[in-house]
Amino acid sequence: MRAFVGITDYAWYQSLAGRGYDEVNFWKPGGNVNFKALTPGELFLFKLHAPYNAIVGGGFFVRFSLLPSFLAWEAFGTKNGTETFGQLETRIAKYRKSQGPNPQIGCIILNSPFFFSESDWIAAPPNWGKSIVQGKTYDDTTQEGAALLEAVHQRLGGLYGYGHHETDGASNVREGQYLATYRIGQGTFRVLVTEAYNRRCAISGEKTLPVLDAAHIVPFSEEGSYSVKNGLLLRTDIHTLYDKGYLTVTPDYHVEVSNRLKSEYGNGKIYYAYHGLQLPNLPLEEQERPSPSFLAWHTEHVYKG
Repeated sequence: MRAFVGITDYAWYQSLAGRGYDEVNFWKPGGNVNFKALTPGELFLFKLHAPYNAIVGGGFFVRFSLLPSFLAWEAFGTKNGTETFGQLETRIAKYRKSQGPNPQIGCIILNSPFFFSESDWIAAPPNWGKSIVQGKTYDDTTQEGAALLEAVHQRLGGLYGYGHHETDGASNVREGQYLATYRIGQGTFRVLVTEAYNRRCAISGEKTLPVLDAAHIVPFSEEGSYSVKNGLLLRTDIHTLYDKGYLTVTPDYHVEVSNRLKSEYGNGKIYYAYHGLQLPNLPLEEQERPSPSFLAWHTEHVYKG
């Protein structure tokens, strides 16, 4: 088993500790960064800068994504470790030499975060070098790594058990590689759906990010999940029509537009152009494509055909 220890500051920790969030965004200010140290479900730990030099909590890795700051805020809000979007922009600017509007930031998306009280902080491993800037990977094949992972496990008090507990559509998680039930939250859902559809509307192909929404096929209010398979990336106007039942996607991925759109509003020409269309933009990965059973539910229970 392994974990990545990432460096953060006390303000980020203080902002998030005690909130009980289901997910957090451990963001990196640079727009040309990447993160390949972990696979989904593995452990990511938070280490504070000097003078604290302690590990103060962690979470479970879901995905790394480069996002414009506005989207990181819309998806995660205060789960970014700031109280406002303005504060997030100020924090980003603090670590960047130059900054235009909506800078790209590296987002390490973590679920089931946990934060230790100060009395349970873990001292940095003995082999932690002062020159480390981003973080370091540890695993249980080394003395330092095994001791660190055991210390984390003891503090969690058995809250998370070893093994495979995949829920809410999480996929590609290797057996025994993580401690927590692998769940995704609302912000994570938005990012995963956005990336699954290559940042383009599933129906129109629109790629202007500010007008793209991660739509639930089965609404959360109807016990729909945050599974990627329960999502469609839609332009905002198409999303509205989808939620109101004037448009649907059939289980075989065809678009249907209801006659009631025209009869009730006397218009809708631009939308009828999509009627009968084979969905032009589907995720490349089979496990990320919308579930036919979810699509059937929407067609039967929401669509005004």
